[in-house]
Amino acid sequence: MTNKEIALCNSIIHSASVSAGAVGAGLAQIPCSDNVVITPIQIAMAISLGRVFHIELDKSTAKGVVASANAAAAGRCISQMLISFLPGASNVVNASTAAALTETIGWNIANRFAKEEKS
Repeated sequence: MTNKEIALCNSIIHSASVSAGAVGAGLAQIPCSDNVVITPIQIAMAISLGRVFHIELDKSTAKGVVASANAAAAGRCISQMLISFLPGASNVVNASTAAALTETIGWNIANRFAKEEKS
């Protein structure tokens, strides 16, 4: 990746991660409810990352990219259920997990797209 691509990816991924973390914090007391809001954030992130590498993604392709990367969401749901009874703590754990997973998914997608662009 070029420095410009890295800077653009940083901006896109960090923005999506902050958004996902905010949603995760707000909906922590209802296990797995935030997936309905976080998934579209991640789909928009995938589409934006595709544009950085001149890869056009339609919504259904982006959904597939995010779905394959989002298998870890099951683990997040389990962690939510285990800690959801602790107000405050569950918000912090859920926000951190949502942000970290979105960050990881974003960089995995960006690296994949960078490799595709080179080939």
